[in-house]
Amino acid sequence: MMFYDRNEAAIRLAEKLIAYRGRNPLVLAIPRGAVPMAKIITDKLGGSLDVVLVRKLRAPYSPELAIGSVDESGGIFIAEYAELAGADTDYIEYEKQIQMDIIRKRRLQYSPIRPPIDPNGRIVIVIDDGLATGATMISALHSLRKKTPAKLICAVPVAPVETVKKVTELADEVVCLEASSNFQSVGQYYVNFPQIEDDEVVSILQSTMTQ
Repeated sequence: MMFYDRNEAAIRLAEKLIAYRGRNPLVLAIPRGAVPMAKIITDKLGGSLDVVLVRKLRAPYSPELAIGSVDESGGIFIAEYAELAGADTDYIEYEKQIQMDIIRKRRLQYSPIRPPIDPNGRIVIVIDDGLATGATMISALHSLRKKTPAKLICAVPVAPVETVKKVTELADEVVCLEASSNFQSVGQYYVNFPQIEDDEVVSILQSTMTQ
């Protein structure tokens, strides 16, 4: 399955999530690429839009490789191959602090006038524009589960089959439009896959606060 852009992917996801329309879901985007998608989905379902801030932990000699992830509270997920990738305990703590600093700056930038929306008792739908290792989504689901949502849903356009299996263990429901057995990168499933900048994220979040 190919998507022209994130907008098309979001519309298709919203169709699969239509059962939650009118039930005041909390739609949480993993920045930055998923934020425009989450706005479309929120508009179609109703409810609230916010971001869930998680960052991947980079492998020491291959920064594109995620050896784990960290959430806003400092909770970490470490992949089983992290040590083989050269990440010992000291490196993981060092990398965690770097990513936590980015998370704190993003929270101040994205929602400076209000705290994160409380997921307690809410139907929570976590959106990303696609999963590879799933590290950031896994971290997001772990952190949100601790906040006792009524239902926790992972919704993505595309992910490898093995990653779908991993997140299925952590969510009450997984909506994945394309579970791929021949996955190379998220971008290969989009015709247009531009970088989303912080200014666009801030604009979208500010627009929801003024509605």
